[in-house]
Formats: sequence, structure tokens, C-alpha cells
Amino acid sequence: MKNVKHEQQRQGSEKRIKVSDDLLWGTHPVVEALAQEPDRITEVILLKDRRGKKQDEIIELARNAKIKISFLPAFRLTGEGASEIRHQGVLARKSSSSLMDFDQMVEKFAAKVNAGEKPRIIVCDTLQDPHNLGAIVRSALASGVSGVVITRERSAPLGGTAAKSSAGAMSHIDICQVTNLVSALKKFKEAGAWIYGAVKDDTAQSLYTADLNAPACIVVGSEGKGIRPLVKKECDVLISIPMVGTLDSLNSSVAAAVIMFEAMRQSL
Repeated sequence: MKNVKHEQQRQGSEKRIKVSDDLLWGTHPVVEALAQEPDRITEVILLKDRRGKKQDEIIELARNAKIKISFLPAFRLTGEGASEIRHQGVLARKSSSSLMDFDQMVEKFAAKVNAGEKPRIIVCDTLQDPHNLGAIVRSALASGVSGVVITRERSAPLGGTAAKSSAGAMSHIDICQVTNLVSALKKFKEAGAWIYGAVKDDTAQSLYTADLNAPACIVVGSEGKGIRPLVKKECDVLISIPMVGTLDSLNSSVAAAVIMFEAMRQSL
């Protein structure tokens, strides 16, 4: 009975992970990826109760590269070909393009501000749909935005789905991940940015009366809950998109595109 109960508890805590084109598995492939292209690895996933020399090496490589590490009590791969995969308790998620170090992005932003320019950054607060994320990256590149910031936790992976939705834009724009978005926005403020938060709120300023012709970080929230409260408090200006009819909101990627292109229009 004890073994049956333990197995039930294990299955209850087991996380299902779908096989996708942004997923690596196996000790040696993950070690090689961390050693050769750490700027493309967004997360390392390890079984909590498996430790050894190689696992310790993976943990050290990931921590040195400031890559998110998730320790799970159990996981199971699902999807096409999952039953044939021997993952050895080691998984990693990779981005379709290299990620920029956050401090480097802030330095580039500050340099542009000091040169008299008005750079714009789009910030995605826990955006979880990779199609939306890819579409935002595509619109960002087309509207002259210089960089994209995404959260490390509860964010869509920058894998094949997002890359396809971006139509190649992901390889031509600076993208970085941050652990603490509030802290990141504070650093952009120190570099000269105004923080604009896109919200569904009657008290927010209309997009078309707001002055966006400034060094700017434009924050868009997740598909369901929008911008998180602490992130919202860090915004200097809350903006909303006027709409007619019975709908009260837009898809995150559509809303972001409307705002980014209005900011571009004001800068011309």
C-alpha cells in the first residue's frame, strides 16, 4: 500500500511537457548547448532527485549564464515521438535567436538617449501565447522599436512557434529576458525612459492624446490578466486604446501593434 500511495503522489506531481522544436533533451546535448550557445538557452529542467557529476556541471553552466533552472519531482514528455525519447532527467528550452544580456540592452538604450535619440522598447509582462509573442516581435521590428523584453517566469517560449509567427523578425531585433520586471523598469527609468502601461481602464489616458514621442518602454500584459499590479505601479503613464462597439479589449499582439505604430507616427 505504501508503494501504491507513493506512486499516486508521484503521478499527481508529475508535470507533462510537450515535445516541441524548442526542446532539447539528454545530458550531453544540453551540456554542449550550454557550453557553446548559452545565449540561446532560456530554461534548464532537471529531475529533483537525480544528481551526479554531469547534473552538477549543467547546474553550474546554467547558473554562470544566468539561465533559469527548474527542478521538478517528476515530468513526462507528451506528443509525437515522446515515447521514443530518452531524456535522462535533463531538458532544456532554446530560443530561435540569441538573447541579449539585460544590462547590455539598458546600456544601448542609455547611449541612444544620451545621443539625443528617442528609442522605444516593448515589454511583455508574462505573455504566454507564443503566437502573440512572435507577432509582437514582428510589429516591433516594423515600427522601429529597438528591443523586446520578456519575463523569465510564466512567459511563452521563444522557440519555433514564436519564431514562425515573427516571420523572421526575431533574428533582427534585440530580445532579453528578465527575472524581476519591476527592477528592470526602474533601470530603464534611470537610463531616461518613460514607462507606458497599456491597460483596459476608463481612467487611463487615450492612446491618441498621450505623448509617446519620448524615450519609452511600452508595457503590454498577458492575454487574460493584463499588466500585473506591481508592474502597473511602476508605469509613469497608463494608456488605453479607444474602441467602439461592444468589445472592450483587443488581442495582446494587436493592441501592442496599434500602440507601437502610433508611437512611430508621433516620432516622424
